[in-house]
Amino acid sequence: MVDLEFKIESVEVEKYSATPLLWFALHVVNNSPAAAIKNILLSCQIRIEPARRGYDAEERERLVELFGAAEHWGGALRSLLWTHANVAIPSFDHEASVQLPAPCTHDFNVASAKYFNGLIEGEAPLTFLFSGSVFYCEDGGSLQIEQIPWTKETTFQLPASVWRSLMDQHYPDSDWLRLEHDTFDRLYAYKRRSGRLTFDAALLDLLDMQAKEVVP
Repeated sequence: MVDLEFKIESVEVEKYSATPLLWFALHVVNNSPAAAIKNILLSCQIRIEPARRGYDAEERERLVELFGAAEHWGGALRSLLWTHANVAIPSFDHEASVQLPAPCTHDFNVASAKYFNGLIEGEAPLTFLFSGSVFYCEDGGSLQIEQIPWTKETTFQLPASVWRSLMDQHYPDSDWLRLEHDTFDRLYAYKRRSGRLTFDAALLDLLDMQAKEVVP
């Protein structure tokens, strides 16, 4: 029986990836001295735990699409699945350190992107749930395999500044917005008719017109 302990020690932005990627520094401790670890095929489910922090008025307004009005937040702040990560950990005896990759998205149709974008400062509370297979030899015996139980987990506070740095790297001074084909066609047609050079300018035109219509 192998008893493994997992801890996330830090996080950093991958500077040279084609898509947004974070690296979590994972430290693994083998609490079974008689077992020599030969390999671990580790899977990890990373979840956002919104109830583990407070939110100011502006953050509550930015997160209303996810959690609804403030008076309903008591039952709305439930755990959210963010992403899955996998890593192979090579042979070690007592402890090892590896980089756990976490792919990210700036698609505002995805709940995790809405949540991270809603944080102005502070940290995002995360839970890492581990599973997978561990291959080991005990007291020089034959190779054995064991499943890592879902009870193995750890927590980490992801700074909102790290998320912003990652998105600024891939989408400098911009945000990513997906439109349905019909909506895009109508917007593109307006852009052409109005002679606007960019979609930003076309959208600002439409927003300004809408704002004038609602002014009493």
